[in-house]
Amino acid sequence: MRKRQKRTRKPKKPRRKGNVAKKKQLTPGEWFEKLVAVQARLRAPNGCPWDREQTHQSLRTYLIEEAYEVLEALESGNDAKFAEEMGDLLLQIVFHSQIAREEGRFTVSEVIREIHDKMIRRHPHVFGTTRAKDSTEVLRNWEQIKAAERRAGEKQGNSKAGGDLPEEASLLDGVSRALPATLEGFQLTRKASRIGFDWEDASGVFEKMREETEELKKALGNQDHWRIEEELGDLLFAAINLSRFLKVDPEIALKKANAKFVRRFRAMERLARKNGQGFKDLPREEMETYWDAAKKLEGKPHSPELSGAQRKR
Repeated sequence: MRKRQKRTRKPKKPRRKGNVAKKKQLTPGEWFEKLVAVQARLRAPNGCPWDREQTHQSLRTYLIEEAYEVLEALESGNDAKFAEEMGDLLLQIVFHSQIAREEGRFTVSEVIREIHDKMIRRHPHVFGTTRAKDSTEVLRNWEQIKAAERRAGEKQGNSKAGGDLPEEASLLDGVSRALPATLEGFQLTRKASRIGFDWEDASGVFEKMREETEELKKALGNQDHWRIEEELGDLLFAAINLSRFLKVDPEIALKKANAKFVRRFRAMERLARKNGQGFKDLPREEMETYWDAAKKLEGKPHSPELSGAQRKR
């Protein structure tokens, strides 16, 4: 009789510590739906009291704050922080959309559909048969398409209301008056430049700034407060136009200048404390000395003394 061979069992592989089933990777759409569901739950009758109390008006400040925090995170170079802050900004869109859905006005799906369709319409050189040789032509076409959309919207709105069409339209109509003044000026000059209303080069803008500076000095000499305000506004507008011409966002540039001033001012205070001095009690000349020292700490060259209490940074 034939002997049956003994079957040997293969040794089990040692179980790795923390060996758990891999979680299913969710798509961006699935994560978005989960976020929408979370916000709906927070707004539900048995949800979060704070979330339930919010309105479009009460959330306005947070929308602006989150946008600036995204910019700050971008400048920091910290990708984890950047992603986190963009998530906070996205939540504001979801939050406003949830409130609108509860009031029967629109849903977040409509928000997404609107921007999706708009991007298709405004890129005919990608999704249609139009050709654009460079970015300048793309922007010019973009403005023309926006103007056509605006006219169509006004026509539809007026036909529903039974009113007459507005007599005049402008390429500047799309710039919101609710924007901060710096950003509003930036967008106004950008729109004008896209149809060719612009300086030939930066020297023209510098000359305009010199002209506005002289007019401001003249108004200051006449002690005409209304004129001073007007001329200062013209000078600021010219500076914003220069920033746009140089492809620099004036809001971001000014935020950086603000941060630099804070950094150097704190450095002055620290230097004064090290010398056993109270900075706020120092005469202006000594403050100037500390300012130069603070600049040198950042590797900046010494600048000549300027008249008046303020210095050029």
